[in-house]
Amino acid sequence: MSFTFERLDIPGVIVVRPEKHRDDRGSFTEIYRQDEFAAAGIAPMFVQENIVHSSGGVLRGLHYQLPPAAQGKLVGVVQGRIFDVAVDIRQGGPTFGHWVGRELDAEEGEMLWIPPGFAHGYCVLSETADVLYKVTGYYEPTLSRGIRWNDELMAIRWPLVAPKISDIDLNQPALEECENPFHI
Repeated sequence: MSFTFERLDIPGVIVVRPEKHRDDRGSFTEIYRQDEFAAAGIAPMFVQENIVHSSGGVLRGLHYQLPPAAQGKLVGVVQGRIFDVAVDIRQGGPTFGHWVGRELDAEEGEMLWIPPGFAHGYCVLSETADVLYKVTGYYEPTLSRGIRWNDELMAIRWPLVAPKISDIDLNQPALEECENPFHI
């Protein structure tokens, strides 16, 4: 087995730990195997893969896409370190508005599986970071939505004092005001 899977407090969000094979030349790591993910109950069909380079102190999010382009995401870091956050926006469930956060870095190689129905964001804790993520829906700007990063209802404990945030992310609505078709 090349992976271990840890289910977090919110059902559906899973830490994925790939096995890293090291020797005197360096290391080799499989970052995705459909068979092992399916055996763990994760059966996404990835359609797009993205890499984002960010400076230290940058906060991106919280983002999601509306159906029919809703996205599940497998998020990992290939350089640097981030604090990654998933917020449950599935209305009608006991964890609506709850969040989980996880520090991810290139050295450890952990990844976070975030299913559709969650908003996603992260902040960069290192000087720079390169974040790689596979998604289950194509990026569709007309269906892209967001939630204010510092919404008091969610009370996310971001580990930055003065994050650098885009104007778009600064002007996102609160969770209770956002366009949200997701239900349990």
